[in-house]
Amino acid sequence: MTYSALDPNDVPRRMTGALVSNPTEPGRFDAYLPSPCVQNHAANLAFLPDGTLTCVWFGGTMEGMGDISVYMSRLEPGAGRWTDPEKMSDDPAKSEQNPLIFTAPDGRVWLLFTSQTSGNQDGAVVKRRISSDGGKSFGPTEVLCDIPGTFVRQPIIVNGAGQWLLPVFRCIGEAGRRWTGDVDSAAVLISHDQGRTWAMTEVPDSIGAVHMNIVPAGGDAMVAFYRNRFAAHVLRSQSSDAGLNWTAPQPVDLPNNNSSIQAIRTKNGAIAMVYNHSNASMSDARRHSLYDEIEADGGEGSGTTEAVASARPAVWGVPRAPLSLAFSTDGGRTFPRRIDLDTGDGYCLSNNSKDSLNREFSYPSIVEDGEGRLHIAYTYFRRAIKYVRLDRGFIEGAK
Repeated sequence: MTYSALDPNDVPRRMTGALVSNPTEPGRFDAYLPSPCVQNHAANLAFLPDGTLTCVWFGGTMEGMGDISVYMSRLEPGAGRWTDPEKMSDDPAKSEQNPLIFTAPDGRVWLLFTSQTSGNQDGAVVKRRISSDGGKSFGPTEVLCDIPGTFVRQPIIVNGAGQWLLPVFRCIGEAGRRWTGDVDSAAVLISHDQGRTWAMTEVPDSIGAVHMNIVPAGGDAMVAFYRNRFAAHVLRSQSSDAGLNWTAPQPVDLPNNNSSIQAIRTKNGAIAMVYNHSNASMSDARRHSLYDEIEADGGEGSGTTEAVASARPAVWGVPRAPLSLAFSTDGGRTFPRRIDLDTGDGYCLSNNSKDSLNREFSYPSIVEDGEGRLHIAYTYFRRAIKYVRLDRGFIEGAK
């Protein structure tokens, strides 16, 4: 079953947070999270220690603007509605983006997000807030990583030795040019002391591989999946030493449109990935960069510049649709089974949400609960965060 896109004008009235079942598709429940913002993007899901499901994202008028802040909504166990969102960051001079929630082994809950000026991703730093009461309240905002151009998107993984692995991507500016993503690369921030200090390890030969998503594979083995700046294929690499070192990323059999992906290992051992089944070979739609509609602030190349050469420019503007769920039983090398969760034209040549110009489904997040149900959240037209719960019967029976 595939779900066709709504009329853009119909989205705001659905943003109540209420879970709605489809009588023709038993086992699927949908909700559009409430938000005071006209633009909502980059959801991440995580469970709190008490079983509450949280969704964090960023909202405001347009990505890169100073009014972009982090928001959090909650779905308590057994509840039928997501709560009204809480504003979790509020620096009027910064665009605060790509939040994620992490529950540490000691029970403290971390909120991480990036902070940048305008569209200058090469100047971004990573910030955090920590909760000592299970995510009910959070402490002050602190800088976790001040290396300019460091961006987060995917969850922290704790390996068997207790080391914390925070996958990051490095947004590198080229001298004399505004950041466009041409030479971005992947790295891992590693902490040996429960997050007090961090050291960065680069992923080799990873230009164009971003949004590194680490998935434990048993013992010291791990795999990682990546968004591809050149809009060709999802990329994959491996680690045999519990995530401390990685092989160079290589393509797998899923397309990628230079938009985010997320994958988990499910309880039955399969890897489930949410992504856009689209790439540059399927469309000639193009835009110059992510921030075409925002004037540069503070001069071009406001962050760190490096002499890194790319054989080709990053590809932007490939439609962000359909939003698909795929499964692998061979460690993420192939994904033969696919379900489309939302379909439409995926138009993303504009980030304008105020005038309902954008029609993308993007930046998905996925978690599994103790009953084997999959919970997925993603951007809907950059106007709303859509949540989908798939019960086991739906997953097993969907074609």
